[in-house]
Amino acid sequence: MPSLFASYLRVYEPLTAFDRDRQAYWRRYVEQGRAVAPVEGPGRQRTSVIEALGAGWTRLPDLPEEAYVLETDETLLVCPWNLRIRVAEAALSARDGVPPVLADAFVPPVLAGQAKAVVEDWRSGARVLERGVPRVHEQVATWGVPLRWFVLFEAEERQHVTAPGRRALRFRTEISKARRRSSRALSVLRKSIGDAPITEAVEEAARWLEEFHPGSVVELDYGGLVELLSDETLADDDSPELVAAGLAGLSQGEAEEASAAYDKLVARWRAVQLLERCN
Repeated sequence: MPSLFASYLRVYEPLTAFDRDRQAYWRRYVEQGRAVAPVEGPGRQRTSVIEALGAGWTRLPDLPEEAYVLETDETLLVCPWNLRIRVAEAALSARDGVPPVLADAFVPPVLAGQAKAVVEDWRSGARVLERGVPRVHEQVATWGVPLRWFVLFEAEERQHVTAPGRRALRFRTEISKARRRSSRALSVLRKSIGDAPITEAVEEAARWLEEFHPGSVVELDYGGLVELLSDETLADDDSPELVAAGLAGLSQGEAEEASAAYDKLVARWRAVQLLERCN
């Protein structure tokens, strides 16, 4: 099953970031050749969740513990899917701000109750003592890439593949670099525009990165979005550079330069978002 029209921000952690049981599990997982390629993962996740929920969505079952894996000369890095907690959080989020009748139609009360219990257990003190601070390793955005994600990367970290039957665009960097970039961006935004939505979004991304091991790798994967973009568009994509130019303009007090970069970036990704409405 091909990737959905979505992009992904992932953190791969070294095995030492996990407790002893998890380290043993992930070692066996890799040795048995069970690791899933990112191009296949979104479809596999969707199928697993739909099949496990069952008819009527009346239960929140255990879901398979799967992960994406990066193997380097120095270490093995793992990005767990965390499907059970992600489904639970999505179920609760779907009910927020929705009239009870509609909320119950989309997420039945039985499922909502189970989801709440799973989230509370995930964040409970007992679980933290047993397995460490809980963290979700993958964020997903449909029909576009959140602008705050580009803050974390630079042009030279780009990996572009246009082989027959295999098109991909991703950025990968060390988490220490991503943290420094988000910190600098946050400082510029706070001084220049204050508590604006973009400032809050970058702050949220920076807080998320702080949850992970300092030896981690951060990845932005265009995922299924590459199917919406031509080879030429992918080759010419300079979104991280536009974000950097906008931040540089703000830091130097050059509002017009910053605005031009921002407008170009927003227009580019708005065109992708509008494709959702095509028929």
